[in-house]
Amino acid sequence: MNITCAIKMRIIKLYSMKTMLTSAIIGLTTLISCAQKSPTDNSIKMENKKMKVSENQMPAHTEIATFANGCFWCTEAIFEELNGVISATSGYTGGETENPTYKQVCTGKTGHAECLQIIYDPAKITFDELLEVFWETHDPTTLNRQGADVGTQYRSGIFYHNQEQKEKAEKYKEELNKSGAFDKPIVTEITPFTKFYAAEDYHQQYFENNENSNPYCTIVIKPKLDKFRKVFKNKLKVTN
Repeated sequence: MNITCAIKMRIIKLYSMKTMLTSAIIGLTTLISCAQKSPTDNSIKMENKKMKVSENQMPAHTEIATFANGCFWCTEAIFEELNGVISATSGYTGGETENPTYKQVCTGKTGHAECLQIIYDPAKITFDELLEVFWETHDPTTLNRQGADVGTQYRSGIFYHNQEQKEKAEKYKEELNKSGAFDKPIVTEITPFTKFYAAEDYHQQYFENNENSNPYCTIVIKPKLDKFRKVFKNKLKVTN
């Protein structure tokens, strides 16, 4: 397990211990540690997301995009704010191990990348626009790394669901390389989508649920989110 993953696991553990202690003090029922949940429950962990989707009135036609662009705690917070994005679920893809856990993925031995499974309304936002946000909100030139997050699980990748997505992703990548938009060549992998595993519950809506309690949200996620909101202010959902 690399240092960054170890730190995040420590944060999760400490936060869980703090929550359990508080709950005990105020007399609430005993909490079950997220680490105790079976990885075979991943299919069930989509329930909260599905509830949100139903509230948003699922359009007649939706499409799926699967992106890996660093820690999903950060990327989920970004893509969920885009108008036309119905849900962005944190999870794992591109590996060999069935139903991997976060701890397993952090070892770098499962082959998975931390990713987002994005369900979107193509009548409101296009795949091209999602690609624009994808390229703009991470560094696609660093191999198996995003900032302090190091390991194959943090690799940059587009896992296409059809030929059209493949062609658009490859064209966009080629044009960015030709334009010199980045100082170094883009190393983003563009590969066929195979299988997606939803991450454990405590990873979903991580920023939303931990913004005021986890320093990682304040130090790492919020600055990225603030920058994204400025650059893509015309593509954000309208909030009341």
